[in-house]
Amino acid sequence: MKIQKEGSAAWQGSLKEGGGTVSTQSGALNAIPYGFNTRFGNTAGTNPEELLGATHASCFTMALSLILGEAGFTAERLETTADVTLEKKGDGFEITEILLTLRGNVPGIDPSKFQELANKAKVGCPISKVLKASITLDARLGL
Repeated sequence: MKIQKEGSAAWQGSLKEGGGTVSTQSGALNAIPYGFNTRFGNTAGTNPEELLGATHASCFTMALSLILGEAGFTAERLETTADVTLEKKGDGFEITEILLTLRGNVPGIDPSKFQELANKAKVGCPISKVLKASITLDARLGL
């Protein structure tokens, strides 16, 4: 089975004075503003790091739900936060760390089993693997 989903971005102007919007195929995000000030300042809108954090947190939590089910457990509630760290490195920036913070209510599971299954989800989540993915580019001029 192969599933493809689409996210898109549009941009106008220079880095600091310009701005853009991000959207998703599902319409959950529709022309949400982003720009230099939403990334490095406090302007309303989004930025790639918080979108990555939400993506990683949701993927990890879904993976854990699957793994718990396979082990005979059902979560009453799982809450995950992904803190994404962006740091200046050399001439540019890079994401250097993602800290997943998980809190869960899972009846009948002991803490060591919960930790074991959470670690399995951390490693197995498709977003955790994303930087190992093949990235291709089709770049053309002309809209």
